[in-house]
Amino acid sequence: MNTPKEDSPSMSTALTDNQSTTGAAQRLIVALDVPTLEEARQCVQALEGIVWFYKIGLELFQAVNHEFIQEMKARGCRVFLDLKMNDVDETIRRAVRRATEMGVDFLTIQGSRRTVQAAVAGKGEGPVKILFVPLLSSWDAQILQEWGLVGPNPRYTPRFSQIDDYVMWHAHEAVAHGADGLIASGPYVRQFRDRFPGHLIVAPAIRPAGHDSHEHARSLTPAQAIRNGADYLVVGRPIRDADDRRAAARRIVHEIDEALRSRPNT
Repeated sequence: MNTPKEDSPSMSTALTDNQSTTGAAQRLIVALDVPTLEEARQCVQALEGIVWFYKIGLELFQAVNHEFIQEMKARGCRVFLDLKMNDVDETIRRAVRRATEMGVDFLTIQGSRRTVQAAVAGKGEGPVKILFVPLLSSWDAQILQEWGLVGPNPRYTPRFSQIDDYVMWHAHEAVAHGADGLIASGPYVRQFRDRFPGHLIVAPAIRPAGHDSHEHARSLTPAQAIRNGADYLVVGRPIRDADDRRAAARRIVHEIDEALRSRPNT
């Protein structure tokens, strides 16, 4: 396995999605969960030469425009637009088409199979990867019970007996209708990898050992996620809030690399 060297200008285009030989640094996606363009730029500059893939979520997206995405692409970085799009079909189709035109590499959607179909139509022949979110990392069985989706619930007749049944059904529907991959946290990383071996698995809520999981109901360490089959890891606070962001990122890349070396067929 060849691990990209730090400060390599060609890292962002050297490898193809879902290859088992993808280098450790390419597997790390840093979440730019900050409110302003200035803070986002500071984070990217601090991590230059170490991190080449960044997630733009709803908070930051409201503060920036497409020019920031172009700025990121000009730096040789990849962009994950994490808006969890869920709207009427035509809006989804047009939004995904626009994201493709902007050069976004990954984007997330939620909703039904029609949402997935609309996103696939909007993507066309574009390279953007459509990732479906079957279950937010902050959702647990209690929330789904309150909504009447899984049992037991005295007010409803749930469709699913347990949370795993709901999640796997939702994931299967998305993949069957064209999603390129899935967002998976906790035990669902392994379950999705076993069930959908040819699709991308992106794991959020990654926390190095000893870090607070905060609001996430299911979190894994970088090593656990990689060994369970994740292709990419999304890390936010452990890097963003670190006193030394570069050192924090290097430690996680090293942990990813060690896990890749111990994983079969890498």
